[in-house]
This record gives sequence, structure tokens and C-alpha cells, in this order.
Amino acid sequence: MNLRVRLKNPVFWMQLLLGISATMLTYASLTASDMTSWGAVWDVVRQAISNPYCLFLIASNIWSALNDPTTSGLTDSDRVRQYDKPLEK
Repeated sequence: MNLRVRLKNPVFWMQLLLGISATMLTYASLTASDMTSWGAVWDVVRQAISNPYCLFLIASNIWSALNDPTTSGLTDSDRVRQYDKPLEK
């Protein structure tokens, strides 16, 4: 897996951020507009990391961001493994 290139891709980071934050907010039955202070944010994070089911859902989101569904198994294609940065079109 060409993790070095994925870490350079802003889409990868947004996918992780949105997947993890949406999971935590849904678990707490909240929306982004409910996050009006840093204390509220940390309360949600604390609740999420203390719940094994929520951690499983977060791990599933990370797995989805890392896994390339266009290849078999957990590896990237030979072509992708040769990239030094995300492919530009």
C-alpha cells in the first residue's frame, strides 16, 4: 500500500475527518451545530473513545479510507505503488 502518497492527498484526510466526526456526532445524537465550545467537542470525543462499538465504527471508516476497492486484497496496484504524489489529471 502506498501510504506515503495517501498521506499527501487532502481528499484522504477529509475522508478520515468527515468519517470519524460524523460517526462520533451520530453516536452522541448531535449535529455539527451542537458543537459550540471546545468542551462540548472534547465531551463527544471522550464518549466516543470510551465506547467499543463507536471505536469499531471509527476503525471501519479508517479501513474504508485506506482500502482500495479496485484491487484484490489490501494492496495497491503496481502502478499506484510507483507514485510519489497523488495522480493529477
